[in-house]
Amino acid sequence: MDDVMEVLLVVEPDPEVEPEAGERATRRLKSEIADLDVEWVRPGPSIPAPNGAKAADPVTLGAIVVALSASGGVFTTLIETVRDWLGRSSARHRVSLTIDGDTIDLERASEAERRDLLDVYIRRHTGI
Repeated sequence: MDDVMEVLLVVEPDPEVEPEAGERATRRLKSEIADLDVEWVRPGPSIPAPNGAKAADPVTLGAIVVALSASGGVFTTLIETVRDWLGRSSARHRVSLTIDGDTIDLERASEAERRDLLDVYIRRHTGI
């Protein structure tokens, strides 16, 4: 598995939605990713609640680790899946993607901003 890339996705559902709805949305994204041509998808490391979160407020964070072939366009397909998932939701979810310590945060970006940011990120990790 020399040419396998691991991508850490951290999903923080919109704090304005019910915790159960946020968990369902995160599970849907994980399921969509699992349907791609990836090596594997598994839960990621535990992620602490963000600074300033109230102790009484349940904060649902989902960390997903995805292993995929570093070649063959699967990475671009993964990015498109995340982009599409964000675009379909009226909620303001936050998604961070990390590869080898390089993180892109997609919080509160417009569709055009997300597209531009992701295009640069894809080029940085695929060379295209």
